[in-house]
Amino acid sequence: MLRLVITRLLSLAVTLLFVSLAIFLILEVLPGDPAAIMLGTAAREDTLAALRQELGLDQPALLRYLQWIGGILQGDLGQSITYKMPVSTLVAERMNVTLPLSLLAIVISTALALPLGVAAAAQRDGMVDRAVLVFSQLGVAVPNFWIGLLFILFFSTWLGWFPAGGFPGWSAGIGPALQALLLPAVALALPQAAVLTRVTRSATLEVIGADFVRTARAKGVDKGATLRRHVVPNALIPVTTILGLQLSFFFGGAILVENVFNLPGLGRLAYQALNQRDLVVIKDIVLIFSGLVIVVNFLVDIGYAILDPRLRSRA
Repeated sequence: MLRLVITRLLSLAVTLLFVSLAIFLILEVLPGDPAAIMLGTAAREDTLAALRQELGLDQPALLRYLQWIGGILQGDLGQSITYKMPVSTLVAERMNVTLPLSLLAIVISTALALPLGVAAAAQRDGMVDRAVLVFSQLGVAVPNFWIGLLFILFFSTWLGWFPAGGFPGWSAGIGPALQALLLPAVALALPQAAVLTRVTRSATLEVIGADFVRTARAKGVDKGATLRRHVVPNALIPVTTILGLQLSFFFGGAILVENVFNLPGLGRLAYQALNQRDLVVIKDIVLIFSGLVIVVNFLVDIGYAILDPRLRSRA
């Protein structure tokens, strides 16, 4: 197990290095003047020259990349051109919204998908199974931002149960903050819950047809105990893999959902930086999102090894 963790950590570090290099090449080395992109083609030449010097564009590309990576390792993400403040401060403020939103969406998605998938498989071709299949098809077909707009129209405009947007801050209390995050989290969770439900159903059906399950039933173990003790633990192995892959969609989907609900999160900051052509912020946020996905996949690999002892023996 220790060897597996060390191997995955080395792979994580190498992947992050290549991702940072790709981001740097795309945003800074490809044809085009970053200063002109940020200020526009109508900017004066002396203004462009000052910005190039501020961004270090007058230095070799390799030196700029090493300075960027060195600053990241020291917690310095650079200075935002638009906001005139450190990017690390901006990210820390916005992460207080994006991280709880994503975690809440993950909890909601998992809490919906696992019971529905197992129930549908346990009652295959029954009413529950058909209802779950309809839910999963609708969830896959409808994008999360459209679900968010429908939630605002129904729960906020018509019923007035939830705020239509905005975030009061954690200083206002956990209750108001969670109330502001609940609708966005559900909108973010439903499409991924639909996918995870179908995967859970398929994995459960595959395990139900296995020989050891039929043997347990032949020995007199009732259906409920067979599901709890034998079917669900073995079905969770492929489900865990898909859940890890879905986490990137939670972080990416937060960009759309945060803009629909006007949440001051990391996704909205990325959208605003893109509109304002703040390449410093864009570069750091893309790396942060990529790093989050890579770290989550590392944790999923370790969890997969814990669930499946065969991986530990191979390691």
